[in-house]
Formats: sequence, C-alpha cells, structure tokens
Amino acid sequence: MLSLSGHKLHAPKGVGALYVRRGTRFYPYIIGGHQEQGRRAGTENVASIIGLGKACELAKEYLNIEAGYLSRLRDKLQNALLQRCPDARINGDKENRLPNTTNMSFEYVEGEAILLRLDEFGICASSGSACTSSSLQPSHVLRAMGIPFTAIHGSIRFSLSRYNTESEIDKVIEVMPDIIKELRTLSPYGKKEV
Repeated sequence: MLSLSGHKLHAPKGVGALYVRRGTRFYPYIIGGHQEQGRRAGTENVASIIGLGKACELAKEYLNIEAGYLSRLRDKLQNALLQRCPDARINGDKENRLPNTTNMSFEYVEGEAILLRLDEFGICASSGSACTSSSLQPSHVLRAMGIPFTAIHGSIRFSLSRYNTESEIDKVIEVMPDIIKELRTLSPYGKKEV
C-alpha cells in the first residue's frame, strides 16, 4: 500500500490517494455504498480529486528542478542556523532525506515559544510532527533517535516548497538567532547565552 496527502504537493487539503497492490487484503474503515469497488463509502470530492491529479502532474514536471532548488535552500537555512545558534542540531540523517524539510532542535528552549516568535515575523514552521502537533509529550521518534531531553522540546520543522524564495530563507536566518538568544534568557533549563 502507498498513501499520500494532497496538501504535501500543493493539492487541496483533505484529499489524498491510496494505492493498494492487487491481491492485498483490504478492509474498509467505513462501510456503505459501492464506491471504489467497495473500498470506501460516500461521495467522492471530484473537484479535489482533479486538483490532486493536476498537482501530481506539476510535481512530476518540476521534480528534478525542484529537488535541487529545495536542497540548496534547506542547506543554506540549516547551515546558517547551526553556525549562528549555539547548541542547535539537525535531527535525522543528513544525507538520506527529503530535499524540502529540515527538523532542527535548539537546546534549552521550547519549540512552541520559537513558533510564536517566528509567527510575529510572518514565518511559519511546525513543532513535532503533524500527527502529534496537539500533544505536549516529547516526540517518541526524536526520543528513539537519542535526542537529549533539553533539545527535544526545542525541536521545530521547516518545510519548504518551490514557492519559497531565497529572501524568505534570509529572513529566517536573520531573525532566528535573536529569537533563540531571547528565549534562552527566559529558559527554565538553566543554560544561558553569554
């Protein structure tokens, strides 16, 4: 099986696709109707499905160009933040990864506080993973990776797209060090910037 969420490639939110290899056992979660050979109930959202199809076409068209562009922006962002924010780290494999995403931890600060301050500058990022964003528990994935407790809570994710610009990356690089420095002066964890 393979599932994908449309919003990850600029399709409308709420639409996705599920590929099921022929012969794979499949039991529907919601029973009723005969849509999709009895695999789902309810009326399909045709407009969103068409939007997903078009988004897939565009993603394929720009795949090679986009991967290089996003890797360059991501690397510029994370390398500058690693250099300018002491006790910052990249979470995960530095080589085998998606070109558009970086998950970073900033020790001795709270990720939610970072996000609130970034929002004041019109910068969007995420803390934790999308499926656990409403939980205050530390990420079980980051815990399993051995990330220290003082860094797990200061973990945020930057997700880029082909619509991001170099100047937007520069803006994050400009404001982030002061945000981290300010939040560390308020930190209950004990380490202060000097």
